Amino acid sequence: MAEQNVPAEEEQDELDATARHFLARVDGEPAGTLRLIETAPGTAKISRVAVRRAARGTGLGAALMRHAEGASDARILYLDAQSHALRFYEKLGYEVFGEAFMEVGIPHCHMRKVRPPE
Repeated sequence: MAEQNVPAEEEQDELDATARHFLARVDGEPAGTLRLIETAPGTAKISRVAVRRAARGTGLGAALMRHAEGASDARILYLDAQSHALRFYEKLGYEVFGEAFMEVGIPHCHMRKVRPPE
C-alpha cells in the first residue's frame, strides 16, 4: 500500500472477511501475500497480490500464485493486473480480456485463466 500510495481504505473491504488469505515468508518474515475469493461455483478471483521488493525476481510471487491456484477448485481464475505486471501473469497462463482501466490511479487489465476440466 505504501509503496504505491494506495490508501488503506482502498485496500481493505468487506470481502476480506470471506476471502482466503495467503502469506509467504522468507526466513520467517512476511515476503508476499494475496487473497482468493470464490465468486461463484467454479470461479475465483485473485487479488491484493504483493511481494516485498527484496523478494521480487526470486520466484516467490509465482510460487505464491501457484499455491493459491492449487488451493482452489475453481476452473476459472481471474484477476485485475497492474499493467506493468502483465508479463508476470501471462507466464502463469493468464490472458488479458476486455478493456484496460484505471484503479486507484494505476492502469490495470482484466486477466483470466481457464483450467482444463479434470
